[in-house]
Amino acid sequence: MFPGEVVAVGGHESDGGRALRGLLDPRVPCVPGGRELFRRVSSARARGGPVCVVPMTLGRDPELVADAARTLLALSPEDRAGTVLAEPFGTADHLVGWLRAAATGVAGDKALLVTAPTGDPFADADLFRIARLVRQYGRHRTVEVALIGGDPDPAEGVRRCRALGERRVVLLPAAWVTPDVPDPAHCEPGGPLLPAPAVAGVLDARVHAAWERHESLGDDGLSRGLSAAHDHGLAHSHGPGDHGHDHHHGPARPGDSHAPHTHDPHTHDPHTHDPHEPDGEVVSPSGHRVPDGVPHTHRGAGPYVLPSHRSLR
Repeated sequence: MFPGEVVAVGGHESDGGRALRGLLDPRVPCVPGGRELFRRVSSARARGGPVCVVPMTLGRDPELVADAARTLLALSPEDRAGTVLAEPFGTADHLVGWLRAAATGVAGDKALLVTAPTGDPFADADLFRIARLVRQYGRHRTVEVALIGGDPDPAEGVRRCRALGERRVVLLPAAWVTPDVPDPAHCEPGGPLLPAPAVAGVLDARVHAAWERHESLGDDGLSRGLSAAHDHGLAHSHGPGDHGHDHHHGPARPGDSHAPHTHDPHTHDPHTHDPHEPDGEVVSPSGHRVPDGVPHTHRGAGPYVLPSHRSLR
């Protein structure tokens, strides 16, 4: 049994954690990132117990992991000493496996509409890749994608399936959020992706592994978390249209007014570009307000590299 309190942190895949409330043990709070995560962990540490934070992404929100790490870095040294950041609940590989397992329960003569809340363009594009893999290794002729709050939305997704000759469509969630059924005459819900006992089992595995790493290696997970979104998004694009992003790949020149932008994840978090609102609060790339004092860089502590997990747990 793992020690202390577990805090789950949710992003766009779970509507800031709200979609997880019926799936998590009532003793496991789920909060959005930024200030609410900071306050929850600080409160738990004030009671004297250790805390494990688990980013509840299913693999399409690496920025959630990096945001959580930045927030935990703002804790006092005493509070950080008893806090660990677990690996994310799931990866894109896990998500493909979970969707394929869910698809086995859907009759082969029905279409699958893979749904998830819209994120950034790269997260949305990855959903199409994931759906293609579900179709490639499954038995359903039609597997389409719909983005809740995006384009195509679930109603359009059902229309596309119908235009392809499908009579019934099952909405298969690739996120914690499940959409409303847009056309009950022709479609039906297929979620949630994971039942509560499965969620509890995976969560327990993530927490157990985090404390084992901390006890055996002294690894609190923060360095790894900071680099989680390193290869995600436009920050390192050099293609057409990459304007206004000064990379400074060489050493800083005398008189430069800007710090060099380096690709070394050990010395710089490439996705924090110091955006500020008028009141001076720092805002993370995912839109969360970050607690005062959260550093924008984490220098001199390279991430501990672990082998990737291929198991569904």
